[in-house]
Amino acid sequence: MTAGEPTPFGLHLPDYPWDALVPYRETASRHPGGLVDLSIGTPVDPTPQLIRTALAGAADAHGYPTTHGTVALRTAISAWFARRRGVPGLDPADILPTVGSKELVAWLPLLLGLGEGDVVVRPSVAYPTYDVGAHLAGATAVAADSLADLPAEVRARVRLVWINSPGNPTGEVLDAEGLRTIVDDARSLGAVVASDECYGELGWGRWDPAEGGEPVPSVLDPRVCNGSHENLLAVYSLSKQSNLAGYRAAFTAGDPAIIANLVNSRKHAGMIVPYPVQEAMRVALGDDAHVAAQKDLYRRRRALLVPALEAAGFTISGSAAGLYLWASNGSPTWDTIDRLAGLGILAGPGTFYGDAGEGFIRMALTGSDERIGAAVGRLADAPR
Repeated sequence: MTAGEPTPFGLHLPDYPWDALVPYRETASRHPGGLVDLSIGTPVDPTPQLIRTALAGAADAHGYPTTHGTVALRTAISAWFARRRGVPGLDPADILPTVGSKELVAWLPLLLGLGEGDVVVRPSVAYPTYDVGAHLAGATAVAADSLADLPAEVRARVRLVWINSPGNPTGEVLDAEGLRTIVDDARSLGAVVASDECYGELGWGRWDPAEGGEPVPSVLDPRVCNGSHENLLAVYSLSKQSNLAGYRAAFTAGDPAIIANLVNSRKHAGMIVPYPVQEAMRVALGDDAHVAAQKDLYRRRRALLVPALEAAGFTISGSAAGLYLWASNGSPTWDTIDRLAGLGILAGPGTFYGDAGEGFIRMALTGSDERIGAAVGRLADAPR
C-alpha cells in the first residue's frame, strides 16, 4: 500500500452527518450578536448539585464495577418505572445500566445476534444511529411507521423493531393503543421491539401532567404489553431530564432472557457503567423535584420559541413532546438552514433523519434563556 491510498481496514460507515453543518456554523458565528446554536439537544443548564455530590461521594471506586449494575441502582430504576412510567413490579434483575443510550442503540442489533438477511425496522423520520446499528451488524435497515406497510418478504425477515416515542426529531407521541398495535404485530413476527423513550418525561399539552395531561406511555406499560415483557426492551437516558449528558447515564429494561444475554455479552466486551456514575444515577432517579424544575425551564423556552417561529412563517408539526420543534417554511431544508445561519441561528437539518425529513428543520430548546431570547429577537426582525 502506497502513501495516500485508503486503508483496507475500518467499518466504512456513512460520513457523520453533523460535519456537513460546519460551514453554516461558521456563517452563524459571524453574526454580531454571536451564534445561537439550537442544532443539537445538548443540555446547557447545570447538573443538579445533589447528583454532583453523589458522584463525588462515590469517587473512591478502586474496584471494578458490576456490568449488571448495583442492586441499589436497579432497585431505584424499578421504583422510578413504577412511579413515573406506569410500569409496576419490574424485577430489578431485568434492568441493565448502559454507557449512555446511543451506544446501546448502535450495538443492540449486533448483541442480539442479527446479521446478513435480517431486517431492522425504524421510523420513517428517525435518529440516524438506528441505521448505523443495523449496518454494524450487517443487517438491513428499513424505514416504516407500520409493519403492516411492509411487503411480505420483508416482514418475514424482521428481527428488530425500533420505536421512538416521544420521537426525535418529530416530537410525535404514540399513545398506548398505537404502541400496542406495533407490539402485537412485532410479536406475531417473532421480532424484538426496542422502545427509545429518552424524552418520556418531556411531554407538552396533552402529554404534560403538570398541565392536566397524561404521562407519555412506555412500551412496558401493562396497557401496551398485556402484562408480559417478552421480546420488549425500554431504553432510557438521564441526559435530558437531569442534564447528565456528560455522565453517559442510561439504562434498558424488559424481557428477562434478553437482559440476561445482554449482561453476559457486555461482561465479555467490558461495556460497564463506572460506579460513581451508577451512584449518581441512583440519586437522580430518586429525586423528581429537579426533573420538574428543568422541565419548567424548557416549557418557558418553548413558549417563547413556538410563536416566534410561527410569526416568521414556519409551521410546526408534531412536537408534542421532547426538546425539539419540527418545523417547515415550505423551502428546501438546506435553503432554510442557510437563511437561519444568516441570522446567526444554527438549526438541525431535517434531511439528517431520513428522506422524509426534506423540507424540515429541527430546532432544539437547549439554549440558555439569553440565547433563546436572542433567537426570538432575530426571527422577529427577519423578513418573511
